Amino acid sequence: MNQLQTPLFDAMSAFYKKKSISLHVPGHKNGRVFSEKGQALYNPLLGIDATELSGLDDLHAPEGAILEAEQLLADLYGVKKSYFLVNGSTVGNMAMILAACREGDKVLVQRNCHKSILHGLMLANVQPIFLQPAFYEDWGIAGGIGPKLIEEALCVHPEAKAIVLTYPNYYGLGEDLSEMVELAHRRGIPVLVDEAHGAHFQLGDPFPNTAILAGADAVVHSAHKTLPAMTMGSYLHLQSAYIDADQVSFYLQMLQSSSPSYPIMGSLDLARAYLASFTSADKNELIRKITKFRGELEALDSIKVLEAPTGTLCDPLKVVISSTNGLSGFELQQLCEAKGIYTELADPHNLLLILPLMKMDADYPFYEIIQHIKNATYGRTGNVETIQAESWLAGRSMTGLEMPYGLMKQIKPKLVDISKAIGKVSAEMVIPYPPGIPLIMSGEMITAEHISSLKGLLALGARFHGGSSLSTGELIVYESGQSG
Repeated sequence: MNQLQTPLFDAMSAFYKKKSISLHVPGHKNGRVFSEKGQALYNPLLGIDATELSGLDDLHAPEGAILEAEQLLADLYGVKKSYFLVNGSTVGNMAMILAACREGDKVLVQRNCHKSILHGLMLANVQPIFLQPAFYEDWGIAGGIGPKLIEEALCVHPEAKAIVLTYPNYYGLGEDLSEMVELAHRRGIPVLVDEAHGAHFQLGDPFPNTAILAGADAVVHSAHKTLPAMTMGSYLHLQSAYIDADQVSFYLQMLQSSSPSYPIMGSLDLARAYLASFTSADKNELIRKITKFRGELEALDSIKVLEAPTGTLCDPLKVVISSTNGLSGFELQQLCEAKGIYTELADPHNLLLILPLMKMDADYPFYEIIQHIKNATYGRTGNVETIQAESWLAGRSMTGLEMPYGLMKQIKPKLVDISKAIGKVSAEMVIPYPPGIPLIMSGEMITAEHISSLKGLLALGARFHGGSSLSTGELIVYESGQSG
């Protein structure tokens, strides 16, 4: 197939050029009716913010331009079927879980997963068995899981019906999935992979191997994270008979908007063509620029550039730095923002930079970034201690929930002081965000280690999703005795 084609974008462009008169939704009428205050910013986009009109196809029953665009996407990634997603990787994660699992199924899940995975498990009302990830001491973060743990989990839980993995992690690190997928397929069960941060891995070395190449059965990509696509634009790929494509289509219709955004879908079409047109020369020049940038960061007295832990794959687009002067990642982020440098993520120790997937003729202000970081950190010191393993990650390699999802719906939770939550069952997820990985899960017994880590994050100024009463020092819990 001709990967330089952009059938959906071309159809949208043709519609725009008609300068038609709108007697249909949306209410801005191709930009004719809109707030004067926002016209300068929005008008260039409003002309293609259309609906399912003749020639523009229908995301939920594609027969024309959208179908052709999705077929081009599947061809590029070498899979049986691909879908455009307009509600982010969140909806792809939920749909693949619902399609692959049945109520009550036991499912093996990498613990450091995105909250959308947990929401999918809740909707499917399955029995999750959480697999404890490795801990990267030098980075102070959770990593991936290896084939040894998968093999052990399948022996302990032979009735497991699926495995859900996250690859790479938010920081671009991961272990090759091939052996894990092979272990699952020997048991006749699918592997579902949240590869949100790996849409560009299709480019091959020196980028990590794709989950698709490793044989995963369903793979979700956040195209908007590393490809030039609009926010919420994502892909879902299927490549085996273990996943029923009709079921996936059904759940995507259920979970996604019935009024999908054409600007987002058009950007997905363009992003696929952009990736397909990326040449070896483009890749070589990009890696050269990244290597130079990393070297210039490392040359700053105030900054340390982290190297990939032994045995892990690392995405070159992710650069993780820490302070050599005792500043926390949050403090480092604030100093950078004061100079106009906005980064992706801060944690207690590190700052994550996501670099652009730029072609050889493109320019990016790398020198300016270096100078701003240098000026932001000059003479600044803090008192963050040496990285220590997060104690909440320690313990058993496999854990289940203290209270199943179905029972949680039947019991009224209550608020307790954080210090009195130990030994009780959490009625909410507490999620430092980003990266969106739960510290405490709904239905999980709250431990002293959870509370210690939570207090440490609060003291450092971390932001949370969930934990709605953290500002008043409280958590929502079930009494442990209620679980029976």
